[in-house]
Amino acid sequence: MKLVQMFFDWLAPRGVSPKAPQAPARGPEGNRRAQESRPSPLASLASSTPIAIIEVASPPRKPTRAAVRPRLREGPVGSERSVAPRKKATKQDLYDTMVREMCERYQVRVRKWRTSMSGIAWYVEYRDGRIQRLIESPKPKSPMSAAIFLHEIGHHHIGLGIHKPRCLEEYMAWMYSLEQMKAWQIDITPRVERRVQRSLRYAVRKAQRRGIRSLPPELLAYCGDQA
Repeated sequence: MKLVQMFFDWLAPRGVSPKAPQAPARGPEGNRRAQESRPSPLASLASSTPIAIIEVASPPRKPTRAAVRPRLREGPVGSERSVAPRKKATKQDLYDTMVREMCERYQVRVRKWRTSMSGIAWYVEYRDGRIQRLIESPKPKSPMSAAIFLHEIGHHHIGLGIHKPRCLEEYMAWMYSLEQMKAWQIDITPRVERRVQRSLRYAVRKAQRRGIRSLPPELLAYCGDQA
């Protein structure tokens, strides 16, 4: 009896309010009834003691690269993803493309972009047989600067020093320049035409001062008053 009382005293501080034990009936039958009616300590503990459920939060996971990657804006269902419109090609894009392709075609390196409307073409031959083709000209930004650039490229196209006299080489280089301007759809402005006329008249007068005896037929129109 004393042990039972100590067990219920141990449960009392934990919120279990046990019933006062009844005095068992005397005799064998009374003892059996008292034992059957006595509640089990574990049953009363399970029915009366509240059980607290504690949820332990898991540590935050580091976001993956796919999670932080910005999502692309999607178009309507059933349509392809929208693509930004391409930038419209400008006139300068045409000039830049022309410079790149012409230099690659003839293996020419631009040594210097001049600020004046003048140019020069030459080549350097090394002992091992390599030939470096060079030019200086204004950077093509207009029909005039494009014509001068193509004129210097034309010298490498026809060959420097191959055609005699020198005025004939100038004429052929200018004709090549005008042909390429038409091919690249660059306007041959009146300013360009005057520059060609003035350059060829200068080349003919220079040849005459050096004592040329006969001019090529192509240059007769640029001789004296007939120019």
